[in-house]
Amino acid sequence: MPPESVYLDNAATTPVLPEVRDAMLPYLGAAFGNPSSAHALGRAARVAIERARRQVAGALGADPAAIVFTSGGTEAGNLAVLGRALAARRAGAPFSAVVSAIEHKAILAAGHAVEELGGTCVELPVDDGGRLDRAALDAALRRGPAVVSVMWVNNEIGVVQDATAIAHRCAEAGVWFHSDAVQALGKIPCTFRDFPPTAMLSVSAHKIGGPKGVGALVLPDPKAVDPLVRGGGQQGGVRPGTENVAGIVGFGVAAEMADGNLDAARAHAQALRDTFEAGVQAIIPDATINAAGVPRAPHIANVVIPGTDSEAMLMHLDLAGICCSSGSACSTGSISASHVLTAIGLPTDLATASLRFSFGPQNTHADVDRVLQALPSIVAKVRRLASVLRA
Repeated sequence: MPPESVYLDNAATTPVLPEVRDAMLPYLGAAFGNPSSAHALGRAARVAIERARRQVAGALGADPAAIVFTSGGTEAGNLAVLGRALAARRAGAPFSAVVSAIEHKAILAAGHAVEELGGTCVELPVDDGGRLDRAALDAALRRGPAVVSVMWVNNEIGVVQDATAIAHRCAEAGVWFHSDAVQALGKIPCTFRDFPPTAMLSVSAHKIGGPKGVGALVLPDPKAVDPLVRGGGQQGGVRPGTENVAGIVGFGVAAEMADGNLDAARAHAQALRDTFEAGVQAIIPDATINAAGVPRAPHIANVVIPGTDSEAMLMHLDLAGICCSSGSACSTGSISASHVLTAIGLPTDLATASLRFSFGPQNTHADVDRVLQALPSIVAKVRRLASVLRA
């Protein structure tokens, strides 16, 4: 990224914090031991992992013994949803999953995998703000699924679900609950202490200033899921394989910092987002903000600019040195409307005219000003092009 660029795609990934990088470096050099080895180098690596386990657990208000490190949020979510459904099938219970219609594609894919293996997956509808249809949840719970997965903070529109209440409702029905908390950690107060013992949370390091390629599942009972990876006995066999020591160490530092800086980071992101959204609506009067009327995480603004095409907008913004996205980074290259935006009732022409801007601690009001200055001419250019193509 050129130094003059404005980076407003923090929901996709965040820059690695200097403190995180410095903590990782020894484990990419002299402290290279395998944490399963009994010698001094191995023991030092094991001590580092256990310290990081306590740091991540502390940030989430969880028992360190419940932290299972993974390769990221995708693997953690798959372990929760598919792993729980497989464990239920092995025990003779219904082989089924329930997910919300606005889950990250990793969770939707895990639900589809249950179907491909002969089970069932139900997608729960949401309202026009992205809030879960509780009546539909109750109906699904009556069928006794193996697991329900509802994300805490949506990665595209930022809507915040009442994950704690949903978890307790599932517990009352005797059903395990999982929440994708990848966009919640470090953005809103989230503690596992408020959840029942039949709940799971998945998180990822690179959304909070940590490295890519490492995440975790909070799993109170390792017998609740079947492992998706088979191998040695690491992490109780739930997620075997030699641990990514440097990545886990970086995750631990990032999680501890995110927890310690939560209040300041929330206030900073919300001030930038609110200024940005007000500015967009002032200079583009027909622009609207998706999920504006519901509780949202402070770092995400999803904006509809009618008469434009998000891919064309992204290209022109990129040329202007502005980095944002049209939704989930995992969907880059897709020409179809976002499943999240169609689930909240947006017609295709508006869903494909939506952009996601997401803010981080490194962003400033000068960044917001620069985007607002660039937007009018870019919008006019894209609208002219669109009118020509429609003619």
